[in-house]
Amino acid sequence: MSVDVIEPGLATSVQDRGRSGAYNVGIPPSGALDQSSAMMANLLVGNPIDAAVLEAPYLGPKLRFTSSTTVAVTGGRAKVLINGEEMASWESIPVHADDVLSFGFIEAGARLYIAVSGGFDVPPVLGSRSTYTLGALGGLHGRPLVAGDVLPTGPASSYRHRRVEEKLRPALGKAVELRIVLGLYDYRLTDGARDTLLSAEWGLTPVADRTGFRYAGPKLDFVEREQPFGAGSDPSNIVDAGYPIGSIQIPSGSEPIILHRDAVSGGGYAMVGTVISTDMDLVGQSAPSTITKLTAVTLDEAVAARAERRRRLAAAAEKMG
Repeated sequence: MSVDVIEPGLATSVQDRGRSGAYNVGIPPSGALDQSSAMMANLLVGNPIDAAVLEAPYLGPKLRFTSSTTVAVTGGRAKVLINGEEMASWESIPVHADDVLSFGFIEAGARLYIAVSGGFDVPPVLGSRSTYTLGALGGLHGRPLVAGDVLPTGPASSYRHRRVEEKLRPALGKAVELRIVLGLYDYRLTDGARDTLLSAEWGLTPVADRTGFRYAGPKLDFVEREQPFGAGSDPSNIVDAGYPIGSIQIPSGSEPIILHRDAVSGGGYAMVGTVISTDMDLVGQSAPSTITKLTAVTLDEAVAARAERRRRLAAAAEKMG
């Protein structure tokens, strides 16, 4: 079976849980920016949680199915249409040959996730089907979808109605709170700047993509020092270090950047904190102008939040059988 791309939407790409083991040579994990929504979409159609889905920022694609299968849409909120008739998101939807899936503009959140029974069966690269556009790796020819593409899919299972309960779906608002672990270089900020980082409201700018999310707000000062050999002249520069996914940089003390799943693996900007892995889904569903508050937590609290997300996913999987 396959799915025909009539219209590609806006930068729609194939993603899964991401590739691991290559970050040390500069290849980021890629994968869905909202991991929970992608995994839920797979559960709805009876797939393993690591099957490949489509990630569609802001505007979904228009797709034609070549045979009967099951489809599900999760993530942000937008009208889901089969042959022009509105259907429910966060539920399994039976479709037949020549049925057309399309979308309205996204109304809340920033990214839609589309799963089909059997998953999108593009060739894995370095253990993942995720698209890394900057490196032209994975997905369909290493790029976002274009009109006329044909997406192969795996064998479909029989239809079974499944639904994700409201309480297990993400809260999609115009304001979010992100939990961060301070460090490794937060000591480079002045005491006042560190306090401001955690007390200010940060507005997401239009510069928000799979590489990083840039935020507008007050300027933050770094402690004056003589830069060490190997560091640049910018006050936020350090001698090069590795970047974890979710790390927060503040070049020149202006407009913090949260690095996401297609970001480079290292460089010379101080990481003053890191968004905990669980809350990176919230970053991925943030649209420009989203007001963001940063709250410091401990490593133990970050680990507990990750365990809680696993429990929610397990509860959803149990309910959907």
